[in-house]
Amino acid sequence: MIDAVIQSQIMAAVDALFDEQVDFLKALVRIPSLRGQEAPCQDLVAERLHRFGYEVDQWQLDEAEMQHHPGFSPVMYTSYERAYNVVGTHRPRQRKGRSLILQGHVDVVPAGPAEQWTSPPFEPSERGGWLYGRGAGDMKNGVTANLYAVEALKRAGMQPAAPLYQQSVIEEECTGNGALATILRGYQADGVLITEPHREQLMTAQVGVIWVQVELNVVPIHAGHTSSTFNVIEACFPIMGALRHLEAKWNANKAPSFADVDYPVKFVFTKIQGGEWPSSTPSRCTFDVRIGIYPEWNVADCQREIEATIREAAAQNPVLQQFPPTVRWHGFLSPGYVLPENTDVEAALAAAHEAVRCAPLTSHKGTALTDSRFYGLYQNTPALVYGANTKNSHSFDEAVELESLRRVTKVLALFVAEWCGLEEYK
Repeated sequence: MIDAVIQSQIMAAVDALFDEQVDFLKALVRIPSLRGQEAPCQDLVAERLHRFGYEVDQWQLDEAEMQHHPGFSPVMYTSYERAYNVVGTHRPRQRKGRSLILQGHVDVVPAGPAEQWTSPPFEPSERGGWLYGRGAGDMKNGVTANLYAVEALKRAGMQPAAPLYQQSVIEEECTGNGALATILRGYQADGVLITEPHREQLMTAQVGVIWVQVELNVVPIHAGHTSSTFNVIEACFPIMGALRHLEAKWNANKAPSFADVDYPVKFVFTKIQGGEWPSSTPSRCTFDVRIGIYPEWNVADCQREIEATIREAAAQNPVLQQFPPTVRWHGFLSPGYVLPENTDVEAALAAAHEAVRCAPLTSHKGTALTDSRFYGLYQNTPALVYGANTKNSHSFDEAVELESLRRVTKVLALFVAEWCGLEEYK
């Protein structure tokens, strides 16, 4: 590990830049970078990368280029017309250390009813040491930590002595195709760190995720003329029940990676839509489910079991025997990932964490999904997930704890210094 004097200089530089870092985070939060609307936010990231002296690569995702890769997930919601990735490249004068990717995503989930927020979701608000706003927690704070950790090294008169790539990607919240596009673009390094918010802990394993949509269609009639108790909306409920039984079965037969985690596989019914008119029986109902799977499991095998469960449940209804459900796979079709044990990159992060926190780095297993799987599974590169303490991600009053963000930025700066090595900044 680098000596204590240099550590102190680097951490002091993080402190000196922290107000600017928070201002940049607020600027990012003000941009509603929902799926398909990420371009203005990525423009701001690209501008900051230019200012900080990186070579900047900004490009539009190409579905045709990605769709034959095993890590691709199908796109349903919108096009890539205004969806861009941004990568900033730092090149040392003389390579001495190991190369690194620092990655974050700028896409955010919908804010929901604005009146449910204490302050407007896209107007950042500081209260009690927390910064509130959609994306402040998940995970624009991590994008700022990546950028300002390296900038702090420069403020202290140093820079990474190895290639370093600042990757700001899109579509992490629904497919991960943004991260996949960086791989197809040719970006690769000796180590990867993704600053997803994980309570200043290292995530060592994560489930895979599958999104499935079920659609039921029948012939509508006037509500006053119906002689049947069948209703297409209500017909969804037994199918949901069958999926709940499958969820329980999978949790009762845990894979080794999550044997010590309570109920790790979650089936979450996330959206239901049905009906056209109050006095007409509904002709259609669709519902969406987010399904977790174990890292050891094959996505296609899980799809087959999920679809069989849906069709067997529907076949119990005489009407749905005539009008069987349509099953669509859209969004995540993603395997999980387990971080290899005892890697050098983890040791470097642990040392940096302990230098800042004066306590050992702890870890946990995640029942959510991150982009780290792409680098681990398809580039055989250990991909760390470590970030600040946040609350209410994907909910109202999402926020990041600012002092936690400051600590994480210091950890990242020391980690970059150790992993990449240092040379004089000129």
